Amino acid sequence: MLLYVLLAVLFIITAIIIFINFHPQFGGKINKELATHYSKSTQWKGKTFENQSETVMDINLKTLPGLLKQQFTGRKLRSPEKPLPVLPFDPDNWNKDLSKPKFIWYGHSVLLLQLNGKNLLIDPMFGPNAAPIAPFAVKRFSDDTLKLIDSLPPIDMVLMTHDHYDHLDYASIKKLKSKVTQWYVALGVSRHLEAWGISSNQITEFDWWDNKEFDGIKITCTPSRHFSGRGLTDRAKSLWGGWVFTTQTHNIYWSGDSGYDEHFKEVGEKLGPFDWGFMECGQYNKLWHPIHMFPEETVESAIDSGVKTAIPVHWAGFPLALHTWKDPIERFVNSANEKGTQISTPKLGEVVTFGQEPTEDWWTDLK
Repeated sequence: MLLYVLLAVLFIITAIIIFINFHPQFGGKINKELATHYSKSTQWKGKTFENQSETVMDINLKTLPGLLKQQFTGRKLRSPEKPLPVLPFDPDNWNKDLSKPKFIWYGHSVLLLQLNGKNLLIDPMFGPNAAPIAPFAVKRFSDDTLKLIDSLPPIDMVLMTHDHYDHLDYASIKKLKSKVTQWYVALGVSRHLEAWGISSNQITEFDWWDNKEFDGIKITCTPSRHFSGRGLTDRAKSLWGGWVFTTQTHNIYWSGDSGYDEHFKEVGEKLGPFDWGFMECGQYNKLWHPIHMFPEETVESAIDSGVKTAIPVHWAGFPLALHTWKDPIERFVNSANEKGTQISTPKLGEVVTFGQEPTEDWWTDLK
């Protein structure tokens, strides 16, 4: 009997190893050559990248049972009762008056941004499941979002903040890669794209504060307080961050996933102020508060970084935390109103042109 048990355990371990090594979802693997390359970054501390501030999540043997209990109970309000609608792409509106910045937010952290007539796509996770290798799916709030890629215009550049599944999606990249000219990514993310068939000649990696000029747009990678990883052995072995886009007439900040920290003031002092700030707002919990802000901190981070109009992102996409799906936006709006912060709250798929930012509470009547 013991022999059969040992054989079964060996089989399971072997199956796991094969799955991790050969399933494309895990992306590219780090090796000695890449580790040597990453070690040139001041964020690389021996074996992994680290944040500017000590960042420790409160998930351990003491807190895990309660967390698991909450995860499998009281799930009703974490997702909307009906799929959230996404407006279809409007090419006439998108291509009208190319002198002004435009954007379309597709929920969570997917943003199509137009600057200087160029189409930039940030964290294009259009897939239906934010946990593709987990035993239980984390389903998107909207249906058939992968099909949205077919209607998008040619993409001059995709920008990736980090390699988590809710930002870097294998199915989305497969559909997108023939439409994209260039890829700008945080340091270490290129190994995944290359594993999925994208030429290294199309990819540029960025460390924090690195910048590059692209058709009159200065693009800078900025610090955030987060982590990375797609498997069991690559945690914090690629970098994470945000982006700043600067033209002769406009300045735009994308915060990236982040806990609240001093880097927001640093970004504002070095690169601000900003006309638009797309600020992380959602998927928070007190146990992992160091890596995801509370909505009140989202407003504070916009103030710290010198944002004139704050747009909350990283919500209305997936139930990745224990809060209700409306909690991020309701708390964000309340805090912004209390502090007199100017905000915009676009619908999913809505074309927003600079100077015409919507403020409708479109989620109020949805359940």
